[in-house]
Amino acid sequence: MAGGAAALAAAGLGAARTAGAQTAVTPATPAAPAAPGAAKPLPAYVAWKDPATLIQHSGTTIETRRSAFGTSPITPAERLYIRNNLPAPDAAIVADRDAWVVAIEGVKQPRSLSLAELKGLGVETVAMVLQCSGNGRGFFPSKPSGTPWGVGAAGCVMWSGVPLRQVAAALGGVAEGMRFITGTGGEKLPEGVDPKSVIVERSVPMAALADALLAWEMNGAPIALAHGGPLRLVVPGYTGVNSIKYVKRLAFTAQESDARIMSHGYRISPPGAKGDPSQPSVQEMAVKSWINSPAGDGAPLKPGTVQIAGVAFGGVNAVFAVEVSVDGGSTWLPARFVGPDLGRYAWRNFVLEARLSAGSHRLMSRATDSTGQVQPRDRAENAGGYNNNSWADHAVTVVVA
Repeated sequence: MAGGAAALAAAGLGAARTAGAQTAVTPATPAAPAAPGAAKPLPAYVAWKDPATLIQHSGTTIETRRSAFGTSPITPAERLYIRNNLPAPDAAIVADRDAWVVAIEGVKQPRSLSLAELKGLGVETVAMVLQCSGNGRGFFPSKPSGTPWGVGAAGCVMWSGVPLRQVAAALGGVAEGMRFITGTGGEKLPEGVDPKSVIVERSVPMAALADALLAWEMNGAPIALAHGGPLRLVVPGYTGVNSIKYVKRLAFTAQESDARIMSHGYRISPPGAKGDPSQPSVQEMAVKSWINSPAGDGAPLKPGTVQIAGVAFGGVNAVFAVEVSVDGGSTWLPARFVGPDLGRYAWRNFVLEARLSAGSHRLMSRATDSTGQVQPRDRAENAGGYNNNSWADHAVTVVVA
């Protein structure tokens, strides 16, 4: 394809690779012992984060506190949650970021491209909600296995990188018959096991090509190792497991990946059942909202006017409206959006000014997306505790005295 060849030539993909800019890697040092009552020290690879704003479930599962989201749309990197299916690779992979190589397959001119070469193909920025598939699992009374996330396995961040559609075009276009985008992570796999049983490899429908990125920047800085740097496949509107960290292979494929994390993991299985390929995969996110302030975990509020603030998003659609109830869902009042609209994949901050009298109040929010889909009252029960967007589950109780 002449256009693809021209794009390659213009980007210098046929020439010798230029030396990439060096990014210094500061060796992580163990945190000092925590003082009595202080937050638990974070693992070395995320020691740069703010422990006071986080809940550490394990070394690879760290949640943002509900009260730490604030009222600005972008979640700071030092407060953003962590969910890794495998331990993060050695920090050496971000020592020379531009040298990272990803294999592009399922195109008419397949080849491997360095990060430096990808940067020559184009750049876009998208704000999007990054949310773990199990966010809200902790509200399931069945207590599914896995991290008991509250609301904090989510954040709204800015990604910058090359649109995947431009990469495909530069390599001659997607080959015929391809129905999925399959990303493979670059984590080191444990020895002595079938790679397909542990590798992080996920497939999403080709429809995601419209907005997917191969991203190298998050919130205006090179992506941290903890969040998938030096290169991450970013799929707006889809749950976080589909945005592959340390992406080393990007393939357009006729079939879904047969890796276990795809074929059996992250499936919407009936309670008590095990995942299998016949069940729906955890992919697109649905409309959702929750209240962050007041968080219900502090001292009693004083009677009077309270600013009730939270976040709302539509998943693959823009969020259109939010309502808030201060009486357990009996009546609803329209909230107003505050701050900038960063696009259909980002969340919107909302606020409702309400007068609360002495007593206990159950506060909750309910969002509607641009297609008219309304956040449901109840969760969809499933074995994995996935995709909980119940407004009743995400409510908070505050005491006014």
